[in-house]
Amino acid sequence: MTLHPLLAQLLTPKRHAVIFALKGVISMALAVFVSMYLELDRPYWALVSAVFLQIRPESGLVIEKALCQIFGSVVGGGVGILILAFFMPYPLLALACLTLWIGLNSAASSMVHNANFIYAFAMSGMTAGLVVIMVMADASAADGRAVFDIAQSRISEIAVGALCAMLVSRLFWPVTVKNSLRSNARDVINDTLEYLSLELDPHSTHEQRHQHADEILETLVILNDDSSAVAYEGPEGPGRSRAANLLCNKVMSLLAVAQIMGRFPRNHPDLVSPAFSKLLADMRSHFIKVAQADNYEESYQQSQALRRALLEHKAAYIDESAIVTRLTQTAVELVADLVMVLRAYNALENRDQTLLKASKLKTHRDPLIGVVNGFRTAVVFVIGATVWLGTGSSAAIMLMIMPVVFSVMFARFSLVVLTPMLRRLLLGVIVAIPVALFFGLGLLSRSSGDFEMLVLVLAGPYFIGLLALADRPTLPYGLGFCVAFTLVVQPGNQMTFSAEVATSNALGLFVGISILYWVFKLITPLDGQLMQRRLLRATARDLIAIDDQRRPENWFNGRMGERLLRLANYDQGSGSSSRVMTDLGFTGLNIGHMSIRLRRRIKNHRSAAVDLKLAEWQQVLADTYLMSASGNMNSRFREASAGLLRAIFDAKEPDAQTATIEGMFERMALTFERTARTFHQVQSAGKGV
Repeated sequence: MTLHPLLAQLLTPKRHAVIFALKGVISMALAVFVSMYLELDRPYWALVSAVFLQIRPESGLVIEKALCQIFGSVVGGGVGILILAFFMPYPLLALACLTLWIGLNSAASSMVHNANFIYAFAMSGMTAGLVVIMVMADASAADGRAVFDIAQSRISEIAVGALCAMLVSRLFWPVTVKNSLRSNARDVINDTLEYLSLELDPHSTHEQRHQHADEILETLVILNDDSSAVAYEGPEGPGRSRAANLLCNKVMSLLAVAQIMGRFPRNHPDLVSPAFSKLLADMRSHFIKVAQADNYEESYQQSQALRRALLEHKAAYIDESAIVTRLTQTAVELVADLVMVLRAYNALENRDQTLLKASKLKTHRDPLIGVVNGFRTAVVFVIGATVWLGTGSSAAIMLMIMPVVFSVMFARFSLVVLTPMLRRLLLGVIVAIPVALFFGLGLLSRSSGDFEMLVLVLAGPYFIGLLALADRPTLPYGLGFCVAFTLVVQPGNQMTFSAEVATSNALGLFVGISILYWVFKLITPLDGQLMQRRLLRATARDLIAIDDQRRPENWFNGRMGERLLRLANYDQGSGSSSRVMTDLGFTGLNIGHMSIRLRRRIKNHRSAAVDLKLAEWQQVLADTYLMSASGNMNSRFREASAGLLRAIFDAKEPDAQTATIEGMFERMALTFERTARTFHQVQSAGKGV
């Protein structure tokens, strides 16, 4: 009999989960002790702050999140003071400004992918809300000094929780981002090598290739997000951060070139010569050997052996077509990127000062997504504010604050992932309410009131909640339980032990999370097809802008990383087995790389006439890419390619660099024609033609 994941996590926890829970209890005990010692108004906000820092226990990530938390709280507190300075006599205007600020923070959080940066925006909105609402809820606080004191208290409580969690993370059983980076880097390299061998395997399936590509993209985004946090882990941290960025960037190059090498023999077997077939087979066998190597040195040697073998193949060619000659050179470039990936992996442990700095993978910023997310969070807050204004109940404050935080934090997830996540969060809240009433009213009310007794009574429930928080599948249960338990019990110096207040707060929190769930159900993420088309148009714009970049390959890889993952997620969510949109995303990646390599080859042939034809060709390239996504072929692409080729040869005599340009153009044209046919067939099948 298989246990439910939550029961398995609680009844048979792994060692890392027990250590995680112990560290969490220690950090929360320290946070409440410092808050009570400093006689802060509401020490439980320090506990809430410490809870959120437990989500990723690695030291660098905890430090980064603590800094984001403190910065967001300071900014939010300052905005809360400004709102009250101008609109304290006008409560409705103050709430309107607060709603706008919360919506803006939610929209801005959609423009970043790093969870810690998203959390900074959530804390900025929450702290501003706490300052404004608590001043408005207490008429005696309606003066400038009281407003400043409340803002200072909220910021202090949140900062205490963040600093205590950061201190415990560094001192007790420290876990580093470096280790997770190396683990993820090793996984992504092995997956990439397997993907490369699958691309060159004539018997591999479309589904197998996409499964590996999806896994690679997901791990790359995690690596990219964690690379900023490793910089906080000692003097070697910044170097490891640069190595992780380089690894991510070069893996994107490998994916692009692998697509080029794999699609050509599958779709145009009549153009593949026996010599080129042997080259592909040798490449595949070497990729398998690199993946099977036990250490970096052996992997590096295998890669160099492959590079020498490719050069020997190329030197032995006789009367090969331009496209085969060009693809052989592409294979050499692929191995060069593989060597850089291996060196970057080695640099995660051993310093390598010769590595070049590479761009991080950039978050795809779509203002339309920001508008939807900002509006949704504003709606959640307005509903809570309406209930509060109508009832005047202090419980409605809970309804206004925590759902806003969760709305900002969860906005980046798709509805498929978000729905079960919110259900688990709500279930955690439901379980926490009776537990909090029992421990808070039943046990603490009969205790001596000492800090030691407070910790002894609360440590058990927190330990259980943190065990659930330690594992990704059960994380929402633990988060809902720990936050709800804290806000219902409200540990501090002046605990009231009022059943009415505790029940009211519990009800407010439960209703708030329920409202959040239904708002997310009603205001759903935008239609998948619409967003896919916007992603493709963004890719086309980047294709045009390639010539304006100083380091175009790094720039383009950085722009395409998360974009490809989003296309893959939309494709998976649609339930389509064809995965045509993901294929088109990869097509955009590899034609972008072909365009960049074209510029390298003609750098000694650039003239005013060549530049003019190149700009025209680049625009036609982007237009053809979008037309092929609609099932249409642009006849102008071959004409523009021929015109650019003539301009290049007129500028200077052809040399070794320009000899294969005709093959590049032919391969691109074949790619567009195949893509147009594929999309036309998909559209015809969808219409029942």
